[in-house]
Parts: sequence; C-alpha cells; structure tokens
Amino acid sequence: MNKKEKLKDIIKSSSNIVFFGGAGVSTESNIPDFRSEKGLYEAKNNYSYPPEIMLSHTFFIKNTEDFYDFYKNKMIYKDANPNAAHYALAKLEEMGKLKAVITQNIDGLHQKAGSTKVLELHGSVHRNYCIECKEFYDLNYILNTKEEVPRCEECSGVVKPDVVLYEEPLKNDVINQAIYYIENADVLIVGGTSLVVYPAANLIHYYKGKKLILINKSSTSYDGNAYLIINESIGEVLGEIVKEL
Repeated sequence: MNKKEKLKDIIKSSSNIVFFGGAGVSTESNIPDFRSEKGLYEAKNNYSYPPEIMLSHTFFIKNTEDFYDFYKNKMIYKDANPNAAHYALAKLEEMGKLKAVITQNIDGLHQKAGSTKVLELHGSVHRNYCIECKEFYDLNYILNTKEEVPRCEECSGVVKPDVVLYEEPLKNDVINQAIYYIENADVLIVGGTSLVVYPAANLIHYYKGKKLILINKSSTSYDGNAYLIINESIGEVLGEIVKEL
C-alpha cells in the first residue's frame, strides 16, 4: 500500500480529524510564502527595511505610512482563489470528518472554499479595526481609501489590520480553541508548514494521538514523530484522496 492509499484509509476510518496548515497551503494559490527561495523574506524588495521589521508592531506605530505601503503591496492577494487543498478540507468538513482547520495564513481562502470552523492563528486581512474606537472595516475599505493610512470614519483613528504582527501575542481565545481541537483529535494532519514559526508550531505538542500526518514538500523537525510523511504537493495529495472517498 502506498502512502496516499494509507492516508485515504486513515481518513475513511476517522470522524475526528484536525488540520493544521501553513503558508505552503496557499502557495498553490500563487500567494508567496515567507522562507522559501522565492518567499517574501528572500525576494528582493525595494524597501529600506527587512520584512520582519516592517511587519512589527513598533514599525506599525512609528512608520504607519511605510507599513501600509509594504502591507498593501506584499501581504494582500485579493484576487487569489482557493486551490485543491482548500476545497478538499472543506469537503472533509462537509462529510463530518474534519472538526477544525487551524491555519497560520491570513488570506481567508479556507472560508472562501467553504470551511466554516477555521481558527486563524495570525488573524486575517479581511478584518480591520480602528485602534481608537474599534469600528470594523473590511478589506475593500483598506484597499480603496485614498489616504496613505486608512482612518476611521467615526473618530479618525488609525485603522489596523487584524493580523498578528511581530512583537504581538497570539489571541488567547484562538490558541485555547486550537489546543482543544488538537488535544481531542484522533488524526492530526499537518500540511504546508515547516513548523519553524513559534509559538504556533508548539501547538503540535498538544496532540495526544498516534496518527500525526505530515504533508510538506520538504522535511520538518517533527518528521521523527510522524505516523506518516508525504513529501508532495498538499493540493494534489488531498484533492486526489477526497475525490476517491
């Protein structure tokens, strides 16, 4: 039995699967990741600061205009569409097999594909709030404002994306929900992540089961703990399997 057949059998026999995903899930929708050869951190950018600095809380506060210039040009992919992995996961939820998607991505593609239980560890570009009065604004407001820095229509305060920047903590309620689903999962599928981004990667330690599945094009530091490792395209793997269920 090959690895895909083995994974198909595991999925067939379980109704308590949790998926934990990273940037590699969205690269197949032509959204660049961070650390690969063509990723955001490696690609040449016409900016005076590295991405890690420009995506920090301090930089947002002190250089808000420069932050938004970088953010709008490099972090938002409004026209991106879900790929086979997103649709496969939504289908598994519809079939009653997948209990939750836990994602490090901020693009909202899981919801666009039809997933309803999505825990966004790092927030979403689709949610934005005034830092003064907390008024909500959608992505179109951020993209269509004529000002360099989006401002609140109610109080003129600066509008901030609901994304977790460097120096900011993850939201406790999202973390607690993620821990709950991982602790109680029968099968944990981890895909499209090298598991080097902390504290998110630490969540894997809460898994108590024996069926840790890793689907990633490259190896990870958790390979020694995995029940099954598939070093292939996550969209191709999940898409093919779900079609056969």
